[in-house]
Amino acid sequence: MKEINELNLPDDIKYTDDHEWVKKDGEILTIGITDYAQDQLGEIVFVEVPEAGDSFDQGDEFGTVESVKAVSEMYMPIAGEVVEVNEALEDGPELVNTSCYDQGWIMKIKPQNPSDFEALLDKAAYLDTLRG
Repeated sequence: MKEINELNLPDDIKYTDDHEWVKKDGEILTIGITDYAQDQLGEIVFVEVPEAGDSFDQGDEFGTVESVKAVSEMYMPIAGEVVEVNEALEDGPELVNTSCYDQGWIMKIKPQNPSDFEALLDKAAYLDTLRG
């Protein structure tokens, strides 16, 4: 497992205590799991994603990530409607391990309240949570 200083944590995205990341692209938010989360899980073998059109409240479980070690739930960082899911994960769940911020994203949503994005953790705050 990686040491905290070895983690890939981009500055231009936001994070949650539950180890999801959120990137803003205009009105759409892309969501995935962090480098820390994928590293802790180990080899990912299956990703359960929601359907486009599904809506969730902040904190709702929206899917699971299954590794050879465990199954872990994913939680909505922000309330919104799913507009796209990463269909490449169906045949290539390992993309979450190899490219969690680029090819291994989970879904894209249209947020109910776009200003909620600003309340998420920045890189420094997320690092603080990892350090305990």
